[in-house]
Amino acid sequence: MLVLTCPCCGAAAEETELAPGGEAHIARVGPGADAEAFEAYLFHRKNPKGVHFERWRHAHGCGKWFHAARNTVTLEVYGTYPAQASEPPRELLDKIAARVPGFAWEGRA
Repeated sequence: MLVLTCPCCGAAAEETELAPGGEAHIARVGPGADAEAFEAYLFHRKNPKGVHFERWRHAHGCGKWFHAARNTVTLEVYGTYPAQASEPPRELLDKIAARVPGFAWEGRA
């Protein structure tokens, strides 16, 4: 079972207490965007095999949104951080780089 620690309230929550919110750090498009940009926002996702940054909501807890970095192959959780962060904390990126050969952050925000 996937267990994530909510960075807002500090509780370790099983995935049944959480609500997934998809890929993190996606640039949202505004009302003036063309059809191609809106389509890309709605449907184009990385869906990687390996390190992935996701949005989660502590639905049966504090109710706050947060981001999590985990490995989609091994389900290893590298860490969580507040949803207000525009990119993962440097300490988290360093931790991932130490565990995953060849890892490099490719920010999308």
